[in-house]
Amino acid sequence: MIKNNKVRVRIAPSPTGYLHVGTARTALFNYLFARSNNGAFLLRIEDTDLERSRDEMAESIIEGLQWMNLEWDEDILYQSDYFDEYQEKAIELVKRKLAYWCYCTDEEIKERKNKAMSSKKGWIYDRRCYHLSGEERERFEKEDRPKAIRFLVPSGISSYEDLIHGVIKKENSEIEDFVILKSDGTPSYNLAVVVDDHRMGITHVIRGDDHISNTPKQILLYKALGWELPEFGHVPLILGKDRSKLSKRHGAVSLSYYKDEGIIPEAFVNYLAFLGWSPKTEEEIFSIPELIKRFSLDGIQIKPAIFDIERLEWLNGAWMAKLGREEVASRLSEYLYRKGISIDDKDYLVKVIEALGKRIKKFKDFLVRGYYFFYDDFSYDEEGVKKHFRKGLEEKMKELIKQLKELANFDENGLENVIRNLAEELNCKASELIHPIRLGISGMTVGPGLFVLMEILGKKRVIKRLESLVRYLEGADFDK
Repeated sequence: MIKNNKVRVRIAPSPTGYLHVGTARTALFNYLFARSNNGAFLLRIEDTDLERSRDEMAESIIEGLQWMNLEWDEDILYQSDYFDEYQEKAIELVKRKLAYWCYCTDEEIKERKNKAMSSKKGWIYDRRCYHLSGEERERFEKEDRPKAIRFLVPSGISSYEDLIHGVIKKENSEIEDFVILKSDGTPSYNLAVVVDDHRMGITHVIRGDDHISNTPKQILLYKALGWELPEFGHVPLILGKDRSKLSKRHGAVSLSYYKDEGIIPEAFVNYLAFLGWSPKTEEEIFSIPELIKRFSLDGIQIKPAIFDIERLEWLNGAWMAKLGREEVASRLSEYLYRKGISIDDKDYLVKVIEALGKRIKKFKDFLVRGYYFFYDDFSYDEEGVKKHFRKGLEEKMKELIKQLKELANFDENGLENVIRNLAEELNCKASELIHPIRLGISGMTVGPGLFVLMEILGKKRVIKRLESLVRYLEGADFDK
């Protein structure tokens, strides 16, 4: 059912959880393959698991793909709209004696499997229900015993040319008669995906290595139903740094986490593209249009990719530099708004970005390293308090406040002059003022240059925070 030989690919996530990093990368590879071949990229939500599927998860998946700027070309397909078709195809195979009804309960199968395992024999379904007599079937039907449909696996070998791995073969004798329709009337994954891909005219199935074991079963179903096979390509999995399957112990695995951390979509897409694929160049920064021009399946590596959060954050910083301060300020404003912080002064945000500079690798860093730019309510670093707050400091701060109120040009140069001159008047080192002031107006002992920091915060806010510092110092007991 290939439409005019045009490339048609799909991404088919299940709404039983958030969009996984691995699924996001598979979506990207499908998208790039489609666009580089002037083909179609489609989205299917595989929601046949009625107990575990959630509407909010489906919405999150859709939002995640949109955030990555992966635009699908046709209406979203939901598997749950096609239960009748799956049942029809399964029963059709029964009528053609290519599948059969199975009345075995889970307990019965478990018992027979355990018996075989205890005898050190391998186990695949023993076709008990295929060999039922007419009387036995009639008895089970009268009992109204739940029944599933199993595909009758023929003898022979299932072989195909994988677009990434080359020829893959599987002895059919190693494949059990797998369930295609469950006893509750819902389809198995393998039946649903074959029916859907045929209906949608999918020409290339590009998915993770974990589906290699499903492909021979699906090829058997395609042939049994008399349908043309798509081409299959299986992408190596993503591993953590310890080379085990990527999981929560390596960091978050859902795309929503990285969006919440303040990773920008261009950087995320750029990073995902390089997880298991190479453009065969030394260049590292690629936009989606540039990736489309470069992408081909022969660039996908066979070995698993290693997920490195530090590398992602470095690339995010590089993309922020590429976008420029004005654009980053606009996006930072949107990010802060989602966090409940409304700042419309773009010039202020540009100054914050300039001040924090290379310390920032993602938008969340602005809140972690530059909290004081957005909130007036903060505590003082405990170690800084012990090191820099001393008895009598409040009097020095009162004098500073007085001079700052009289300062006409509240800029970097004017502020430096006031503080250094005050240090001379008080016969102390400038650092004895600079460190307590920084702690008092930011709560931190490190950050941008103090005079730049004070200029950005502005006269009113700095004086207000220093007044709060004086009150704190007046209530402090330095004799403890």
